[in-house]
Amino acid sequence: MTLSVIVPVFNMASEGKLEYCLDSLVNQTLKPGTFEIIAVDDCSTDESFEILKRYQEKYPDRFIAIHSEVNLHQGGAKNIGLARAKGEWIGFIDADDWIVPDYYERLIGKALETGADMVGCDYNLTGEHSFKVGKIVHNNNFSQTGVMDTEKYKRLLIETGSLVVKVYRRELILGDYVPGTCEKLKVFPENIFYEDNAVSNTWMTRSKHFEYIEEPLYFYYQHDASTVHSISRKNLEDRMVAGRMIVKEAKDNGYFDRFRDEIEFQYTVLFYINTLFSAMPQRYKIKDCYSFTKKLGREMKETFPDFQNNPYYIEKIHPEEKKLVGFQMKSHLFFYIYYRLLWFYRDVIRGKKNA
Repeated sequence: MTLSVIVPVFNMASEGKLEYCLDSLVNQTLKPGTFEIIAVDDCSTDESFEILKRYQEKYPDRFIAIHSEVNLHQGGAKNIGLARAKGEWIGFIDADDWIVPDYYERLIGKALETGADMVGCDYNLTGEHSFKVGKIVHNNNFSQTGVMDTEKYKRLLIETGSLVVKVYRRELILGDYVPGTCEKLKVFPENIFYEDNAVSNTWMTRSKHFEYIEEPLYFYYQHDASTVHSISRKNLEDRMVAGRMIVKEAKDNGYFDRFRDEIEFQYTVLFYINTLFSAMPQRYKIKDCYSFTKKLGREMKETFPDFQNNPYYIEKIHPEEKKLVGFQMKSHLFFYIYYRLLWFYRDVIRGKKNA
């Protein structure tokens, strides 16, 4: 088996979203019998699993539908799918996204041509179900490609790109695991969002050769329910869990000391910066925002006391954000009052301009 594609599915039955994704998969240009699509229904409450069973009946040579009795979020669904995967290559796709017909043929072909064990490409941001190219996002860059060395690893860790917009040699993810040995693996964290962030660094550092196709072959569907658009206490706490797991993964797998600056910066952005400036806007009304952000700042300082001197932090974080972070590190009360007054003033000015 050349390829296994894992598709976690949860309540995707409406508006033809799931069918659009699955059609792009079953119609891949790879030779029939050489690839499998493992779609895992994560305890959906709509007709998603019925749709998956119809695809399994129609495409028995390439489609496997699995139902989880417990909602485990995307990480758990991926773990179930990975336990069944037989492919020499592993791919992932979100159930509301889609890919060009020769997506996997192109990526695996690039790998076979170059000897790479991981290949990525660019993607489109789109709000409509079509193959019309939307806003192009460069998921990686050529300075990261080729036979890996320390500098390439650093560039890849700082800009890993999306996990789903890549294909991986199975050994990077599964080692010598024998398919079907168990019902569920423990590759991804379960019951949280941002599960990709927690584990992708380990795969990057296992890669010996990375290649990149500078074309938008993956279509990333943006809508109001997307995780990236969701601000809730649960969402924010999951970012923090994923941030802690980035550090734990690096220490457990022996690359923390080698790439300390890169891991520190990743943690700072995911765990702290993104969480802090998502929680603070009053329109989101995060419960106990004052105490939540105070604890956030305290843990950031305890985990990486010198993070403000990180070279990537100095280079990449916006000056205003650095100023506000500096305020919080000195006095959370001052930071909180200053931030709320600042944005109250800006909202007033914006309202006058729009009047």
